[in-house]
Amino acid sequence: MTWSEMQPLLSQACWDTLYMVGWSTLIAVVGGLPLGVLLVLTDRGGLLQNVLANKVIGQIVNVARSMPFIILMVALMNFTRWVTGTTIGREAAIVPLAIGAIPFFARLVETAVREVDGGLVEAVQSMGGNTWTVVRKVLVPESLPSLISSTTTTIVALIGYSAMAGTVGAGGLGDIAIRYGYQRFETELMWITVAILAVVISVIQFAGDYAARSLHRRGGRSGPAPRLRLPKASAAAGETV
Repeated sequence: MTWSEMQPLLSQACWDTLYMVGWSTLIAVVGGLPLGVLLVLTDRGGLLQNVLANKVIGQIVNVARSMPFIILMVALMNFTRWVTGTTIGREAAIVPLAIGAIPFFARLVETAVREVDGGLVEAVQSMGGNTWTVVRKVLVPESLPSLISSTTTTIVALIGYSAMAGTVGAGGLGDIAIRYGYQRFETELMWITVAILAVVISVIQFAGDYAARSLHRRGGRSGPAPRLRLPKASAAAGETV
């Protein structure tokens, strides 16, 4: 196969992979971020301590995270068909990719949030901050560098998952590697696909690491304590005293 024949195939495959991974990452972050924070809040000593709820949520996350992606993809075929109307193509692949990534990202979020200094949480509570304020002003901002790194790890994992999705007709670079590199013995095309995946992953990892380091230098966990606006009534009482 000549390069002029490979180029349109590779271009479309790259776009399909980025499309699947991009949407799956977005859904995983939207679903996994609150889930990971909730695991921290409901744990022993958490602001919303509920041991039973924590164990139930944690067990669901563990089961979903431990399931091999290829099995998850097959198990969700009926659900995927209900959501997208088909089980083939990049839109159909987004469903199992996102569902598989949500528990994975949630555990990374949990680890990142647990590293936040408890003194900052106590400071916000002492100023009258509620649970939502603590999450919005302390837990998420202070863990942001780690959350960026967690997102990068999730994207890299999703690229690998998307390659597996190519085995069932989802498209993307994995589909090119299987259909042409393996089934049609186009070894050169397969190695080009591997090289493209390596470059894409390296660029994403570099960008994620750079963003995390930049955020950490600008503030991160070493930054100043969050500022809260005290209610006017409380401020007036303080002046009176």
